[in-house]
Amino acid sequence: MEALYALCVGVLTTCGIFLTLRGRTFPVVMGITLLSYAVNLFLFSSGRLSLNGAAILGISTHYADPLPQALVLTAIVIGFAMTAFVVILAMRARADLGDDHVDGSAPPEKNGGRS
Repeated sequence: MEALYALCVGVLTTCGIFLTLRGRTFPVVMGITLLSYAVNLFLFSSGRLSLNGAAILGISTHYADPLPQALVLTAIVIGFAMTAFVVILAMRARADLGDDHVDGSAPPEKNGGRS
């Protein structure tokens, strides 16, 4: 189970970095979102992965660590706020610049091999 979990975190991180390095704003926003999911899963795994663990002490002898759960909940809220801010910033840049390229300039047009 740990290997599959680590693979999922790695795939999310790889896809997030790939999308963040793109030239348009929507893939960058999606990349940042995937990176935040990867970080949340990594934080969640810091409390050890356990099945059927109670979240409240005293109910069972086998319980889950509540600190990573609280950190992930806080990170989800902050990530949602940052995503909303980046989307509004991208919409404003699109309105002001006329395109959605991250650096504000469109790449040179390809003319099909002709000069």
